[in-house]
Amino acid sequence: INAEYMGQVESAMRKAIQKQILDSINDYILKPRTEWVLRWPGQVVLAVDGIMFTREVEQAILHHRVPEFYEKCVNNLNSIVDLVRGNITRLQRKTIEALLVVMVHNRDTVAGLVEAAVQSPDDFEWTSQLRYYWDEGTVMVKMVNTHLEYGYEYLGNSTRLVITPLTERCYRTLMSALALNLGGAPEGPAGTGKTETTKDLAKALAKKCVSFL
Repeated sequence: INAEYMGQVESAMRKAIQKQILDSINDYILKPRTEWVLRWPGQVVLAVDGIMFTREVEQAILHHRVPEFYEKCVNNLNSIVDLVRGNITRLQRKTIEALLVVMVHNRDTVAGLVEAAVQSPDDFEWTSQLRYYWDEGTVMVKMVNTHLEYGYEYLGNSTRLVITPLTERCYRTLMSALALNLGGAPEGPAGTGKTETTKDLAKALAKKCVSFL
């Protein structure tokens, strides 16, 4: 297999995922959330959920309705939990499990915005979060003043890491390093999640990550 052919396969992969995300955004607007989540691949569900969550949070901040949006987040989370108890396929269950991890963190993020009485989308309490935007035909991932394009690497229906405040600090550092074409070296005792945090950020950005043991 020559390099040109493999390059074409890689390009087709990225275009296919990009189109799936756009189609899913349009479908999200038309269908109930509990129906939408069962219709799309796991990677697409997580990306579009990130885009719509970012959009809705910023609208809530601008209209001073963050406490009301927190209630919506709780209701959305409960409705997705109810799906797990229903009759769904193994693949759909795996999608929902990854989505629930992200949704719990989103709920906690909004609770933090309420507690901090955030008044602007430019407040650090919000900009310090990993945010997704559909911008000029592509997905942009932003954190603080770092802007990176979504990588569109095919990830399959993968799991996600539980996000803690320490995880977010690692994300902010590594995102800044990536934006400057530099490297990052998380440091700490064995078994504390350095490798898993790096791999999870790669999933969030849809970039290829190779772990050497």
